[in-house]
Amino acid sequence: MTATTNQYELLDFGDGRKLERFGGVILNRPCPTAEDVAKSRPELWDDATARFRGPRMGDGSWSPAPRSWVPAEWHYVHGGDAPFRLQLEALPSGQVGVFPEQRENWDWIAGQITKAKSKLDRPPRVLNLFAYTGGSTLAASAAGAEVVHIDAARNLVDRARENAAFSGFADRPIRWIAEDAVKFCQRELKRGNQYDAVILDPPTFGHGPKGELWQTETGLLSLLKLCGQLTAESRAFVLVTCHSPGIGPAELAAYLAEGIFGHCGQPPKSGGLFLETADARRLPSGTFARWPK
Repeated sequence: MTATTNQYELLDFGDGRKLERFGGVILNRPCPTAEDVAKSRPELWDDATARFRGPRMGDGSWSPAPRSWVPAEWHYVHGGDAPFRLQLEALPSGQVGVFPEQRENWDWIAGQITKAKSKLDRPPRVLNLFAYTGGSTLAASAAGAEVVHIDAARNLVDRARENAAFSGFADRPIRWIAEDAVKFCQRELKRGNQYDAVILDPPTFGHGPKGELWQTETGLLSLLKLCGQLTAESRAFVLVTCHSPGIGPAELAAYLAEGIFGHCGQPPKSGGLFLETADARRLPSGTFARWPK
C-alpha cells in the first residue's frame, strides 16, 4: 500500500536496495525483492541520512554510526480508528522497529476486534506469535482486545512493552512473554486455554530462547494446527503473514486452510504485501492470508 505521509515514505528502490524516509530520516537499506530492478530516481539516493552496509539484513552495520544521526525523538504513529505509536531505533539487524507494509493488516485487525466484541459481548482474547515490537498487539489492544504477546527475543518483548506505554496502553490487558511460539502453544493446549483469534508473522528461520530451531517451510503447518486447536471453541479471525521465498499467496492460503480447518472448505483471503512509491511503483514486501475474508 502507498505510504506517503509525514510518518513514512518509500522514495525509491532498485539494485537490491530500498530508500525510505522515516520522519526526517532517510535510510538506504538492503532489499532482496528489489534485485534485478533499476532505480527510478537515482538522484535521491545521495540524500540518504545513513546506509546499512552488508550483504543482507542482519549481517552488516550502519554508516555513519547511529549515534551521529538518530533523532532524540524518533517514532512512527499509526492513525485510524485504533491509533498507537512505535518507537524507532537503528537496530544492529538493519531494522528500525516498524514494518510499514503491515498497516493495512493493523486496520483489518482492529476491524475484526470491533466485530468480535459485538458478538462475544466481552473483550476478545488474541494470541500474537512472533510479535516483534508490537504493532499487531497494539492494533488489537487499541480496538479493545486482551492480548498475549509472544516473541523469542527478550529485547523485542521489552521494546514492545515500551511501545505500549509510549502509546498510553501501559495498563491494558496485555501479557508480555519471551518464549518459543511452538512450545507456548503446546503448553496452552495442555492448560486448556482458548483464544478468539491468532496473529502470526513467522520468520523464514529463527531460534527460540533456548536455541529451538524454527523454519517456516517445515514448521508453519504444524504450528497453524496448534492455532486451530487453540481457537476451536470461539474463532473470530486468523491472520498469518510471511516473507519466505517460495511461499506465495496461494501457498500461504493453503497452509492456513489446512492448518486451521483441516480442509479447504474455509478458503481465506490471501495476497501480497506491498509498499508503493509516490509514482506508483510497487515493491513486494511479503504475503498475507487471513480468515474470514
